[in-house]
Amino acid sequence: MRLGLGILIALLASGCGSVPDDSSGDQARDHAPGINVTAAPGVAFRYAYTFRAPAPRISAVQEAHAAACERLGIARCRITAMRYARNSDNRIDASLGFRLAPELARAFGRDGIKAIEAAEGMVLTAQIDGDDAGARIEQLAGERETAATERVTIDSRTVGTTGEARAELERQRTDFVAAARRADVGVAAQRAALAATPVTFAYVSGQAARSFDATSPLTYAADLAVASARWTFGTTLALLGVALPPLMLALFGFWAWSRFARAWHARGARPA
Repeated sequence: MRLGLGILIALLASGCGSVPDDSSGDQARDHAPGINVTAAPGVAFRYAYTFRAPAPRISAVQEAHAAACERLGIARCRITAMRYARNSDNRIDASLGFRLAPELARAFGRDGIKAIEAAEGMVLTAQIDGDDAGARIEQLAGERETAATERVTIDSRTVGTTGEARAELERQRTDFVAAARRADVGVAAQRAALAATPVTFAYVSGQAARSFDATSPLTYAADLAVASARWTFGTTLALLGVALPPLMLALFGFWAWSRFARAWHARGARPA
């Protein structure tokens, strides 16, 4: 049985909070709430967060999240994966993977949100999925008991049996033994999922929430102006890069032709 607990949360939309400002007191700012999930014994959860922050701050906040895991100790938190990539546009794409003691996973995610907000970042998505590992363990345990019972029955029927009948019973016994082993492996996997909760932090660079509604016309106009200025500047540099070498070559050719023409005319003007 699979328990779908996908929660995709749109955070940091319009609304105001407060953040201290050195010059003018408090300004409005959105804050992402902690993600609360009702305790569900027997459910193996997986947490995934996507954060956005200014590119220069992603490395520091990623290191802060890793340090928070290390402070918990390897018995309660392990870093399982780490990635940090910068593309040609200086955009950052990074991630951290953790395995935490189940009772710490929710608080770890909440503290991770606080750290990203302290770095002038924001939460883009928060998703929590879960599998009903308890129900799966019960199902596998039932399959194992059934296989064990069938094996005992076959063992009793095998006594005194010979020929093809005995070979068929032994084949069936082998199948039930294999089924019991698969059930044991499945139970072990489900118990491991319950013992450690995967948590993933993904980081992307970009503009975080501002002190006013990001959907307002003023914000849209400001974003459009910045994008237009970047495009204009980039296009101008590209055109200069393409046109400057031929222009320099043309100017050099014109200068050389002028020197040659003046020299020719001066030579032709001399008396014989």
